[in-house]
Amino acid sequence: MPILSNLKSTVFLLFLALSCCKGQQKQADIPPSEVISTPSAEIKVAANRTEVYLPMLQGKKVGIVANPTSVIFNDKGYAHLVDSLVSLGVDVKKVFAPEHGFRGTADAGEHVKDGVDAKTGVPIISLYGKNRKPSKEQLDELDVVVFDIQDVGVRFYTFIATLQLVMEACAEHGTPIMVLDRPNPNGHYVDGPTMMKEHASYLGLQPIPLVYGMTMGEYAQMLNGEGWLENGSKADLTVVPLENYTHASEYHLPIRPSPNLPNDVSITLYPSLGLFEGTNVNAGRGTEFQFQRYGASFMDSTQYDFSYVPEPNFGSKHPKEEGKICYGKDLSQSPKMNEMTLRWVIDAYKNTKDKDKFFLTSGFTKHAGTPILQQQIEAGVSEEEIKATWQEGLESFKKIRAKYLIYE
Repeated sequence: MPILSNLKSTVFLLFLALSCCKGQQKQADIPPSEVISTPSAEIKVAANRTEVYLPMLQGKKVGIVANPTSVIFNDKGYAHLVDSLVSLGVDVKKVFAPEHGFRGTADAGEHVKDGVDAKTGVPIISLYGKNRKPSKEQLDELDVVVFDIQDVGVRFYTFIATLQLVMEACAEHGTPIMVLDRPNPNGHYVDGPTMMKEHASYLGLQPIPLVYGMTMGEYAQMLNGEGWLENGSKADLTVVPLENYTHASEYHLPIRPSPNLPNDVSITLYPSLGLFEGTNVNAGRGTEFQFQRYGASFMDSTQYDFSYVPEPNFGSKHPKEEGKICYGKDLSQSPKMNEMTLRWVIDAYKNTKDKDKFFLTSGFTKHAGTPILQQQIEAGVSEEEIKATWQEGLESFKKIRAKYLIYE
């Protein structure tokens, strides 16, 4: 797969790109509540490497898979990639919108509708509804598809499923695809149960661990290289890499990657607390501390000194346990994680009064990628013993992963 790293552009194009980005609104029309922090200056995301990829888009009919994280940083903040390319005269024919939508206003799991972007007038095609894979008709007029979405490195985070389906569509219809790479904030480790193929779903399409330690660009190369696209097809793939990034790099996401991941703490805890999505336990949705706490009304109140009440809010119109007092734990001061842990799911299960209320079996299996984890927790197997059963799968995956790493 070609990696564009040293390609030179004309001074004119570079000047145009930088001038345009400076003139855009610094928050890219993203609500203030979505802003997390300023970006790590030493790392240069691929979208900012305009001198590399702009020449590849000139004179082309372009489709872009994008959401609110698809931005170009500048000295005033940042501008959305689509807004910038349109203002540069790139012929953006349509935007493909994943879960949460192009401008990021939809709840988790809520269908995204087709439409027209009010700012640019570009048609928006939903990839999170009845249609999750671009059709031949939607790709027919395009010369290239650009994919630029911030990931968090967890298998059940749906953007890697979107990437795979877009790559499959491009491979089937002969449309080149370009991935603009971004850092993985959980890219410094590999952990968790490996998905069993018979339990593939949109929360996990490939037999990879729950935390896979790769960027989108690296993962795209693996999908191609391992023949994991439908019918073993291969996309005409170009990855534009990051500069000054390694898997050990600290990177603080400047924009929340989805409505319910508001800060660094939620992102580092997401691999572990995300498993609660397959249970009846609330994991902070309906509060301002999403994926930084957990609790439920049916958990033993005598075992906890922390409680909260979930209410409808931005990103969660109907949270679990809405309006009920949830007893559980506050994890909002947690340090950066270097592994995923089961201790909080095990704790919650142990302190649930009616065990039949705990698991949403189908949902938990989809999140875990296997029915075995639920069985182990119900049987009282310790975290150490459970994690020992993951090791063979993790070691096998690491050997495959090593072939496609772009960064140290």
